[in-house]
Amino acid sequence: MQRFLEYASKCYYEGNPIISDAEYDALEHRYGLEKVGYTITDGIEHFYPMYSLQKCFDLEKAPLNIEDCVISPKLDGAAVSLLYVDGKFALGLTRGDGKIGRDASEKLKLLVPQSIETNGIVQITGEVVCPSSVENARNVAAGSLNLKSIEEFLTRPLTFVAYDMQQNSFDSYSETMTFLESQGFHTVLDFDYEEYPTDGYVYRTYSNREFVGLGYTSHHPRGAFAYKVQKLGKITTLLDVVWQVGKSGVVSPVAVLEPVNIDDATVQKATLHNIEYIEGLGLEIGCKVEIIRSGDIIPRVVRRVD
Repeated sequence: MQRFLEYASKCYYEGNPIISDAEYDALEHRYGLEKVGYTITDGIEHFYPMYSLQKCFDLEKAPLNIEDCVISPKLDGAAVSLLYVDGKFALGLTRGDGKIGRDASEKLKLLVPQSIETNGIVQITGEVVCPSSVENARNVAAGSLNLKSIEEFLTRPLTFVAYDMQQNSFDSYSETMTFLESQGFHTVLDFDYEEYPTDGYVYRTYSNREFVGLGYTSHHPRGAFAYKVQKLGKITTLLDVVWQVGKSGVVSPVAVLEPVNIDDATVQKATLHNIEYIEGLGLEIGCKVEIIRSGDIIPRVVRRVD
């Protein structure tokens, strides 16, 4: 399973995720894996590292005093960094492994302001998102940054939403976001995200000085965390597993389920990705499984229920 999660991590960092965050979190939790990553060696280094966020599933056990935090949506798209030099857009990178990303400047410059009122070198981080009405919205957002055709990229309904500006002089996070909004950016504090996929909420200390003072672990900032809202699934029985050929020609397993109603839709089948995913969940014909609708659209098996 370690190998499968490393492969899933690799695909995610390359912009072609193969499983949803809910599935990844379920597997990570089941096997007690805290650090699964993928190192990029052929990209460009971010001016400031793009850290991941510590996950929290119970606010009573939050690592920060939530009353001192600003809350924003955790948008579910493709994280990127933008570099501005003396106010001019200079470089746009995919998140990659957080230290090194791939150059997506030609595409990202089409989504963001070409100049802002700053001096020196400024890095702005944010998320490229696609509306939930688009099937596999997160995959579309991430995959679009890998397109070779600019013309095709322009047909995608993409938006960049800023969520931070590293090493700025503003006292509070809200002031930072207000500045970015004044420069022509959408930000997580002003963006109408109702029509876009989200994956929980981000809690961040209100004070920028406190955020910097708390520092970082090797993986995440101590001044912010992601509150993951675990969506309750429905329990049903795995009746069979069949193999089908997808549009891309890839053969993949599909779970045949005892019909179950989820969000007013009857679900009888769900994706299983590959044999490693089946083995990782310990699935057997006749066992009970938990099903969710990822993005409220695609049925997925997230765990075996013993």
